[in-house]
Amino acid sequence: MSAIKPPVRQARGDATRRQILDEAERIFADIGYAAARLDHVADAVGIRRPSIIYHFPGKQQLYDEVEADIFSSMHAFVLNRMKGVTDPMAQLLTLLDAWLDFLVGRPTAARIIQRLIADSAAHGDNPVRFSETALQDIEDVVAAGVVSGQFQPVSAMVLLNLVAGGALHYVCNAHQLGPSRSYDPSAPAQLVEFRAMMHRLAKAAVTDAPA
Repeated sequence: MSAIKPPVRQARGDATRRQILDEAERIFADIGYAAARLDHVADAVGIRRPSIIYHFPGKQQLYDEVEADIFSSMHAFVLNRMKGVTDPMAQLLTLLDAWLDFLVGRPTAARIIQRLIADSAAHGDNPVRFSETALQDIEDVVAAGVVSGQFQPVSAMVLLNLVAGGALHYVCNAHQLGPSRSYDPSAPAQLVEFRAMMHRLAKAAVTDAPA
């Protein structure tokens, strides 16, 4: 019979695990999977390396948990935003808005997803193991729009790369264009401008009519 962990110890362990995940996400986002070390994460959290091993056997397992947390959180964010939205075009714009707002609010997630696109080393043998929910979300919305007749036949993956991918660049590129072109992705006016452009592109991509 296994021992039951005292509630205080369990809560402390859960809090430490959450700290590890948060700091690991920041470090993987900043320097990438290959350069990151468990020692970097331990130092950031203020614990010893063996304490990380207690929760995560190695760097790959820690990275997998970070990636899983990002995509599960993003999917939950999308589902909450999509409640009660039934019109296909409204669903598409709501989905894109949800992704944008999630990434603006969690820029480390945006940087990790962008690194995932460029760095195959961190994927393991299944590149969509954790991102499948995001891909399915946009495929379902596009399929519903085509079936309803509101959308022309269009590839969900083309739409993902053409429109949704712009949200990653919007968040990640804010300070990579030189001092005179830097911007704050969360600034209300900046966000309104980008969102409006994203909507125009999405509407043009799925309909024959001008956006």
